[in-house]
Amino acid sequence: MIITTTENVDGKQQKILGIVMGNTVQSRHISSDIGAALKKVVGGKLKGYSKMLKTSRDEAMQRMIEEAEKLDADAIVNVRFTTSQTMASAAEILAYGTAMKFT
Repeated sequence: MIITTTENVDGKQQKILGIVMGNTVQSRHISSDIGAALKKVVGGKLKGYSKMLKTSRDEAMQRMIEEAEKLDADAIVNVRFTTSQTMASAAEILAYGTAMKFT
């Protein structure tokens, strides 16, 4: 499976299969909030949040790929990520793109 942020895959004839998406909703852990509050005072990386966001992006991407595989896609092009706050302590990560079949 080719995953790309470009609009197409060069050198390939392609058929559009449709939009595919994958998402996940994650909430923060109280220890992450405490650590973040301390880092706000002294500065530094928020490792707990960084790890949570990477895990969430990976999960959303995998779910998008699984949706494309159900369509028998060869590639997902124009891949994007977005995030939104679903409640005070939770956020959704959404991965989306266009599933393509090589012809």
